[in-house]
Amino acid sequence: MRSNVNQRKRGLFHKLNVILLAGAMMASLAACGKSDGGAKPADASATASSGSAKAQPPSVLNYGYIGTNKLNFPGGAEGWGFYKGIIQDELKKYGITEVKLVAFPNGPDQSESLISGRLDFGSLGDTPALLARSTGAKTRAITQGATDSVGYLIGKKGGPQTLADLKGKTVAIQKGSFMHRYIAGLVKEQNIPDVKFIHMLRPDGEAALSRGEVDAMTNSAIFALKQIDQGYPLIDEATKHPNLIGTSITVVSEEYLKKFPDFQKVWNEARLKALKDLQAKPDEYYQFLSQLNGFTPELNKKVTPIATIKDVNFTDDGIKLLEGTKKFLVDEKLAEKDFDLNQWILK
Repeated sequence: MRSNVNQRKRGLFHKLNVILLAGAMMASLAACGKSDGGAKPADASATASSGSAKAQPPSVLNYGYIGTNKLNFPGGAEGWGFYKGIIQDELKKYGITEVKLVAFPNGPDQSESLISGRLDFGSLGDTPALLARSTGAKTRAITQGATDSVGYLIGKKGGPQTLADLKGKTVAIQKGSFMHRYIAGLVKEQNIPDVKFIHMLRPDGEAALSRGEVDAMTNSAIFALKQIDQGYPLIDEATKHPNLIGTSITVVSEEYLKKFPDFQKVWNEARLKALKDLQAKPDEYYQFLSQLNGFTPELNKKVTPIATIKDVNFTDDGIKLLEGTKKFLVDEKLAEKDFDLNQWILK
């Protein structure tokens, strides 16, 4: 039984890796046909903070993030910095006059865009970022903005109430996300047989669960709490399994780092400036989150407190979580191949 579950998990991740590899091949072919995507370096008005050669990156910077909303901003220090113009002001010192923000429904889609060259950098969950790197994606991790991404397992009304009840049941998941890693690890850890995974984005999964077409689904943070308030049973959550908690990673393409070698330092300094600003304006920040997701400022304060936003690039605990996730993906043959985490992280 357990072998069948593992085969299905490998199948889901294999499809993701095929997509990522195809994207990488397309990007390589495109690179042979053009030099710099048509982008013209802008004159930089300031030297790189390291005191080395003048930084002259392209004038347009393309940033990806997870989640869609009317304002077209992510949350956290990154979103606040863009929303208030703090990050843009810092980047203008280096000749970057425009930042294009692009929203994605999940991490695998964003990784594909980064690999193909449509993005320069982006923030996403650790699992899709690690999976992309395992396929040979030329990225570097420059920030671990949060280390408490909790996956929730929500059952349908009148359906499974416990983990044991999942035997032979169907679970909607977002393939390749940190929640996929959570449920895959949970099924293995609890030795639950015959669990079938179906890939659905969050809105589709919520609709399928309400119609009873799936027995359970994985969800995250504020959206899971909404379901619980609506009477859907909470079967499990990652807080009960600290090793299954996800993290948020910002990655940049190696190609962009060639154009702007000091980007990691510049980005993290701008992000820290934005973080200090939102820390001084907590009420305004939670109101901003409320505009993004439609939930009350009070609920946002409960689910995503400012205190969870990291003020350093990487922490020992965060890296430990990354190591654990990577090891699981490799051991279960869900990742294409192993790699040295220290060579991926740019501190």
